[in-house]
Amino acid sequence: MSKKAVTREAILQQALALASQSGIAALTIGELAAASGMSKSGLFAHFGSKEALQLAVVEAAQAQFVAETLQPVLVLPRGLARLNALFDAWVGRLEGGRYPGGCPLLAACYEFDDQPGMVREALLAGQARLRDSLQRMLQDAADNGELPAGSDPALLAFMLFGLVQSAHHDRQLLGRGDGGQLARRGLALLTAQRSV
Repeated sequence: MSKKAVTREAILQQALALASQSGIAALTIGELAAASGMSKSGLFAHFGSKEALQLAVVEAAQAQFVAETLQPVLVLPRGLARLNALFDAWVGRLEGGRYPGGCPLLAACYEFDDQPGMVREALLAGQARLRDSLQRMLQDAADNGELPAGSDPALLAFMLFGLVQSAHHDRQLLGRGDGGQLARRGLALLTAQRSV
């Protein structure tokens, strides 16, 4: 990795931490310059505009999520083993406290859901890929006979997304520490894997 790429990655990690607290929509080159100790012109050389910075932050957060949450579970057998591992890792990211202001991607989805542009398109594509992956895992579990008869993988994927969002909401807004546990119990209930 070149020195420029290493510098850019360090800047993006700082930007992700800021975005976690103030939101990606509020993230500016000036705010990042103040937080990182770099000059605005130095940051502008890396990103070129506020929108390009925001897009780079979304793409970095998505790549990080895939590398840390989705890719590791792909070595597991298709079905509930893979689904459970993904869900546990996903909820674990919320509980881990990596981002003090919560998941920047979840927050950005609300910030940009009605804002046309490249950032919204990147969020939309990333969330659609995640929903599709989740639905495929649920379909694999159904095909393996690991879900109750008549299970609807599309509906279950929708509900699992809701559990993660609820866990994030409870942790960040309500200050509750049990959202992750409740989300995991919800997964178990929806897949009828064990008593809850």
